[in-house]
Amino acid sequence: MSDTPSSDPAARRSRPFVRGRLECPPVANASVPGFKNIRLCTDSAEAGLVSAADHLSLPRSGWASGRYDILALSGGAADGAYGAGAITGWSETGTRPEFALVTGVSTGALIAPLAFLGPQWDHKLKEAYTGGHAQSLLSPRRVAAPFSGGLISSRSLDELIAPFIDAELIKAVAAEHARGRRLLVTTTDLDRQEPSVWDMGAIASHGGEAALNLFRDVLVASASLPGIFSPRRIITEHEGQRYEEMHVDGGVASPLFLMPTALMQWQNLGRRLKGGRVHVLINTVLDPDPRTTPPNIAAVLTRSFEAMLRFSYRQALSTAITLCAARGIPLKLASIPPSAERGHAMNFETAAMARLFEAGRQRAASGELWTTAVAPTGFERWKDSLLK
Repeated sequence: MSDTPSSDPAARRSRPFVRGRLECPPVANASVPGFKNIRLCTDSAEAGLVSAADHLSLPRSGWASGRYDILALSGGAADGAYGAGAITGWSETGTRPEFALVTGVSTGALIAPLAFLGPQWDHKLKEAYTGGHAQSLLSPRRVAAPFSGGLISSRSLDELIAPFIDAELIKAVAAEHARGRRLLVTTTDLDRQEPSVWDMGAIASHGGEAALNLFRDVLVASASLPGIFSPRRIITEHEGQRYEEMHVDGGVASPLFLMPTALMQWQNLGRRLKGGRVHVLINTVLDPDPRTTPPNIAAVLTRSFEAMLRFSYRQALSTAITLCAARGIPLKLASIPPSAERGHAMNFETAAMARLFEAGRQRAASGELWTTAVAPTGFERWKDSLLK
């Protein structure tokens, strides 16, 4: 794995380079050579919405046709340790459902495959966030190559996920996909300035080394914070011609993802998900954190990043609340409480991440993870309770 396109040299020579890279494709969601139907695309046409709902295995007659729980995992960089701990603590209560749909963005994308596969994978989730891997690999000393688009090489992210995203996991994800469960990860297509939604189960179902490499590429892209990590470049093709897409952190375009906006606005969504449940786990503190900011560049950048996350997640949450409430879909919310002992979202020190992991685990194990549980009635009261 590297910061250059994940394809063979002949493919890279098939089009002229533009400013050090291949041209981007003229259409959105161009195909990846060797793969079919691995990105979720919808339009506002009824037939397209029905097709997308069927692809996501949304029940045709509500909960009566089968339980449908959705788990949406947000970004948050090192604060993802809280979400990882919350997932494992939730398992300890014996109340964690088998999710029909799991979505992940940024650090949430790294959590998502392990959360998707169930409690028997919790030990790997704990090791990923508390085993010291992030502290050693996500160091500013691991500088990226010149003109790579980031300060830290994305190879660090490759090395971070490689021990956990392996052939065994790919096989397990493919098996769950065959059962009708879905795992979605969002990246940001930097060329088109749009979110790109990847069906990770469909990728895994292709099998082999190519599927493993693309699966890892998408996860790395979703977690590649612009300017910090080098973007991930993915070779695609359209009408027999090779192109290249540049992907960065999914949180740039979609900090929280339930399903495509067109599908969320679909008038029949409430009927298809009647009795289903949405669980949103946000890996940051939603409440403001007033304190004096030291007048140095590191502190200013960190505080600015956290403020950006807080505002963008609150806005994304407000949108999710509005759409779910309008369709009678209950939503539960969990986020890092202000009282949690944490440094900042870019603090990858093992001790800090272990403390945050344990805070999430304990909160979930005690039954206090979901600080807001709302019924699909009383929209204004619901919205006010979430955003007060």
